[in-house]
Amino acid sequence: MKQYLDLIQTILDTGSWQENRTGIRTISIPGAMMRFDLQKDGFPAVTTKRLAFKSVMGELVGFLRATRSAADFRALGCKVWDQNANENADWLANPYRQGEDDLGPVYGVQWRQWPAYKLIDAAQTRQIEDAQRRGFRVVSALKDEGKDKVLLYKAIDQLRECLDTIVKNPSSRRILFHGWNCADLDAIALPACHLLYQFIPNATTKEISLCLYIRSNDVGLGTPFNIAEGAALLHLVGRLTGYTPRWFTYFIGDAHIYENHLDMVKEQLARTPYPAPRFVISDRVPEFAKTGKYEPEWLEKIEPGDFWLEEYQHHAPLTAPMAV
Repeated sequence: MKQYLDLIQTILDTGSWQENRTGIRTISIPGAMMRFDLQKDGFPAVTTKRLAFKSVMGELVGFLRATRSAADFRALGCKVWDQNANENADWLANPYRQGEDDLGPVYGVQWRQWPAYKLIDAAQTRQIEDAQRRGFRVVSALKDEGKDKVLLYKAIDQLRECLDTIVKNPSSRRILFHGWNCADLDAIALPACHLLYQFIPNATTKEISLCLYIRSNDVGLGTPFNIAEGAALLHLVGRLTGYTPRWFTYFIGDAHIYENHLDMVKEQLARTPYPAPRFVISDRVPEFAKTGKYEPEWLEKIEPGDFWLEEYQHHAPLTAPMAV
């Protein structure tokens, strides 16, 4: 994870101080990138402090299950959503909040159940029929600006569509999903930070890579968590589609360190990283490359305990408060 330490140093050396919504200043830089070779360099788990691996996997499984409740994340071993659900003043006052622990349609809801609507002129019967063939259902007939219209809806499983395309059309350059749903931004505890994922399979080498774009990243706490989660997702998708994970490229729009995290990151800079660990997926999770059987339903069946790290050496844990 030398790249991670280099990013911290770059922010400290070249960043500028900025105010933000949390009230805690950050030192920030615009535009950052890290690129990990998962075959040669191992799993990108931070070693200059202990990675909360169980929490990372609990959150990933929660996303795969389209979870919108902090209670459900806690049941999976992940407590990082508690404050956003129950201590964020703006969210507590939001009329869309559905009570204690509710988060709104956060990441996984958009990944697996993106709410899609089509408003079509009632006279355009071919368009309506085509939408219905694609899984849309008629919700209602209505008038819009004096014209008769038909409203149709379906929930889109973006991640499942990615897996289907990897298997059926791996040369596609459109294998992506994202979590930035403009229509839901006012009804959500935290708009997506890691918001765009693009899978890039190579049918010749049978390797698969992932590019992840993050609009805003808390480098002290969020970056190690998000890197591990993205790499784990790539491993899982490769497992279910018959590809070997290779390159994981991690882009950040606003890369920042909170002022009250400075002691934590500087302590990491003083520590020598250990070798990267190895990421393991349980044998109970089918491996398409060996079985030849495509079983995407494992996106919902996976459990946090199906993942673990081998030979994970790390320095002592470091903690800091999360800005909400």
